[in-house]
Amino acid sequence: MRTPIIAGNWKMNKNAAEAVELVRALRESTAGVEKVEIVVCPPFVALTAVKEALTGSKIGLGAQNVYWAEKGAFTGEISPLMLKDLVTYVIIGHSERRQFFGETDATVNKRVKAALTHGLTPIMCVGETLAQRDAGETAAVVSNQVTNGLAGFTAEEAKSIVIAYEPVWAIGTGRASSAEQANEVVTENIRATLTHLFGLQVAEGIRVQYGGSVTPANIGVFMAHPDIDGALVGGASLKAEFVDLVRNAAKAKGL
Repeated sequence: MRTPIIAGNWKMNKNAAEAVELVRALRESTAGVEKVEIVVCPPFVALTAVKEALTGSKIGLGAQNVYWAEKGAFTGEISPLMLKDLVTYVIIGHSERRQFFGETDATVNKRVKAALTHGLTPIMCVGETLAQRDAGETAAVVSNQVTNGLAGFTAEEAKSIVIAYEPVWAIGTGRASSAEQANEVVTENIRATLTHLFGLQVAEGIRVQYGGSVTPANIGVFMAHPDIDGALVGGASLKAEFVDLVRNAAKAKGL
């Protein structure tokens, strides 16, 4: 069985002091959760403080982005060398990065390669816009994002990647995809594409999350589907009640 993974993407929220306050609350309230992997992804400026606050905790730490070069004249970017001693995970290709900062499948591919090269676990995001869904393009868009994002990778490398399916129209809108819609995309587009690329055994071992207006109230219906292995959570991860979401996810998986 794939280990469920719930990751909180804090986006551009929380300064270092606020971040530490939150993770201290989370580490206390999640102490008894053993069979769900929990990850928090604060802003870059809070990573060091949060890492210290999580010492001895089972909560994992992730970054929200990474550049593909190790060093150089790239003002404002953060390299994998700067992150490798701080975090375990890194979110790559989030829809907000694609929408507002020019991220493409090609740059996602380079970032994922850089992350893997330096021992970081990528959480690679894919998902369609509302216009693409309404046009019946979901399958093609998502399959192409998976294929292009993982172009040139070996099956062994693919085993280390987490994929997050985040329909763009459901992010921060309060309008979650239905669990059935999400599971259909995960099963028929994402896992089917992974099977085509790397074989059934590898595809069955890769964890796939759902992301988009996830709450403690609705996480259970998503996690009840066997192909959905967790969630990439935005706003609901910014409060100590995040633990309720984690516990409900574990309950839905029978853990």
